[in-house]
Amino acid sequence: MTENTVIIGLTGGIGSGKSTVVRQFGNLGVHWVDADDVAREVVEPGMPALAEVAAHFGEDILTDEGALDRAKLRQIVFEHPEERAWLEGLLHPVIREELIRQLHPQDYALPYVLLVSPLLLETDQHQLVERVLVVDVPESVQIERTMARDANSREQVERIIAAQMPRDQRLAKADAVIDNNQPSDQVATEVRALHEAFLVDFG
Repeated sequence: MTENTVIIGLTGGIGSGKSTVVRQFGNLGVHWVDADDVAREVVEPGMPALAEVAAHFGEDILTDEGALDRAKLRQIVFEHPEERAWLEGLLHPVIREELIRQLHPQDYALPYVLLVSPLLLETDQHQLVERVLVVDVPESVQIERTMARDANSREQVERIIAAQMPRDQRLAKADAVIDNNQPSDQVATEVRALHEAFLVDFG
């Protein structure tokens, strides 16, 4: 990868099908990095960030195997905003550094890579990208898909959606949009067309 490789941010609300769309880009040879995966990697056992989290919140934040007990941590930070601020202050810079590292693969020929992030526009991650690609579905579809996928209640899913950027605001910030509320072959056609446009724009 060269210094001129363009980073495009791919985002969308929960249940919009970001991972399905990014896999289709991957099938075309596009390198992509998922911010959620990186956020998990930086707090795996043995990582410095996990040691700091355990030192701050206490050893009961760990499972018997020494991994982070995410459910317990989530409960603490939702109930105590100041703890959430502390955690974000610790993790956001670490995640950002690792994202930048993974977004620069060796021996990569295409002119762009994708950063997949549900909170691209809500965090400073949007500063890393030159364009924003939004995967979009109606809110009713988000709710149905997320309830089916995660076995969450409707109320829970609606709370998660309410905590994310509103759909109209997200769309207003998009440089390109993929409508993921259509048959998969049509979505694949849209992905290919966008890919070819990006090759022309950045090649």
